[in-house]
Amino acid sequence: MRVDYSWQEIIDEAFSALDKEYKEFILKDKEYFPQNWLAPFKTLPLHSSKAILFGQDPYPRASSAIGYSFIDGAVKEIFSSSGFSKQVNRATSLRNFLKMQMINEGLLSENDTSQEAISKVKKESLINSIFELKDGFEKEGIILLNRAPIFTSKKDSSFHVKKFTPFMEVLLKRLSNHSLDLILFGKMANSIISLIPKESNFTLICTPHPYNVGFIKDESAREYFKNKKLIRKD
Repeated sequence: MRVDYSWQEIIDEAFSALDKEYKEFILKDKEYFPQNWLAPFKTLPLHSSKAILFGQDPYPRASSAIGYSFIDGAVKEIFSSSGFSKQVNRATSLRNFLKMQMINEGLLSENDTSQEAISKVKKESLINSIFELKDGFEKEGIILLNRAPIFTSKKDSSFHVKKFTPFMEVLLKRLSNHSLDLILFGKMANSIISLIPKESNFTLICTPHPYNVGFIKDESAREYFKNKKLIRKD
């Protein structure tokens, strides 16, 4: 379970907290996805981390679930000539997050986030790769982690949340002295709150899950991400 050296001790301890049978399942089973569920701890060092964005669980498609919350590996391009690409429009959570952030960055009006409006946005200075978006989050120091980091079936989501709870408890305990923002997208992510040590330096940002269209105008999300440059190129 190799990760960036800055995380290794914490992740080793967190993984050790999982029950024996579940650890064996994680290590041996090849049917769940993403197999690379520790990706966020491989590409963003601890010393560069400012926040953890907790999503719900991976996309229910192996091609889409690549280990980072909201980063859909099946998305080849973000934009098309008609607005968002077909792949983005298929990924509801990603689509709504992008609309919210395009409003934040002055690219769209909150009163019109239609495909037609998106098609009219000048895109020369904008990212168009899902991995550029992932890199943008990491440049802002945001770890992209799902509450249930792996997927087997939709009916098993709550099972994986339960089984990963000891991992999350250790992770939050070990990070409790760090001044990190915990961005909680939706009900499942909000279950993290009960795992936070009584004394910590965390700041909580709770929003609806981006699957809900109301996320686009959610004040907490808009306020938190308003100064984050996630859509524009460097």
